[in-house]
Amino acid sequence: MNLKKRIKRLGNLDAKLHGKDFLLTWEKSESDLMAILEVADILKTFRSMNISPRVFDSGLGVSIFRDNSTRTRFSFASACNLLGLAVQDMDEEKSQIAHGETVRETAQMISFLSDFIGIRDDIFLGEGNRYMREVAASLDEGYANGVLPHRPGIVNLQCDMDHPTQSMSDLLHLRNHYGSLEALKGKKIVMSWAYSPSYGKPLSVPQGIIALMTRFGMNVELAYPEGYELIPEIVDIAGKNAKKSGGSFKVSNSMSEAMRNADIVYPKSWAPYKVMEQRTELLKKGDKQGLVELEKTCLNHNAKHKDWEYNKEMMKLTRKKDALYMHCLPADISGVSCKNGEVAADVFDKYRLMTYREAGYKPYIIAAMMLTYRYDNPAKVLKAMLKEPYPRVAFE
Repeated sequence: MNLKKRIKRLGNLDAKLHGKDFLLTWEKSESDLMAILEVADILKTFRSMNISPRVFDSGLGVSIFRDNSTRTRFSFASACNLLGLAVQDMDEEKSQIAHGETVRETAQMISFLSDFIGIRDDIFLGEGNRYMREVAASLDEGYANGVLPHRPGIVNLQCDMDHPTQSMSDLLHLRNHYGSLEALKGKKIVMSWAYSPSYGKPLSVPQGIIALMTRFGMNVELAYPEGYELIPEIVDIAGKNAKKSGGSFKVSNSMSEAMRNADIVYPKSWAPYKVMEQRTELLKKGDKQGLVELEKTCLNHNAKHKDWEYNKEMMKLTRKKDALYMHCLPADISGVSCKNGEVAADVFDKYRLMTYREAGYKPYIIAAMMLTYRYDNPAKVLKAMLKEPYPRVAFE
């Protein structure tokens, strides 16, 4: 479909993203989600056509990473730069937070000339999304009282509940791989726990996947060994979404059974919900010895499930023995990054470039979240860029 038709299709969507933070996918309408996908794909096409989409002449995109990151950190920086914003990464250890500066105060101090704040806070269960909303409330207060000239938008770069920039990138990857969102209806996707020699991995990726893919008529199966449950409320959301969309949602305790006739597989380790609750309490108390003991217990428990590895035998169970493999990266690759892991080396290598392509959508998804926050009519903005294109690279 040519760009003019795609921009027109975007304009026909009843999306209400202007001035709204992007914190959880299940807070957004289907039109909102479709608009993000369309804008992201158009921006990606602009990049390939050497069209600059810089809508900002100055301003900051502030990133707050309370956990390690490669893909999302660079994707946020790339998205800001794509639209014309400079990036400032906030190092909390170098700020006045250590001297008692409150969240409310920090939010104001970093926002005078900022347009967006990207936050990753996925370590404390029950705290990450709450922290983002506390920042948002402070920004609302500052803007309403004339302290801030405008209200910066917040993008959830991963919290304890959801990883919307990841799941939306995954959805765009699937849409483009199969040709349309309509083509996803009836496709079976398995979000499966997989063995890892580490513990404490967030629940937000599997939760984000089951909550989003069930909205588009897919047959979603969540698989994990007994005891590795997710947050119950989000599992309930996935079930309700499936009923509404005409898809299905199922929970299984067998990786091999779940993989049967799967079109898409997403083997990914996570920590059990109950463990994350314990870990959060220990982190809050600063109980280092308790954390050491919990880690030891959990690693021993994980070791009982080394057979939860996605390998050629598992792949043979999938539809046409060649299901599309997905991962948020980095994957724990058996014999490469660890002795035993989530995926066999030969299987991962077969789909390696595909996972890189999957990851490559994230900068555009984040940029789309920013563009639709800033502009009430993003189709009009993109149409103007196409009508009078400004080259990103002046001389080839």
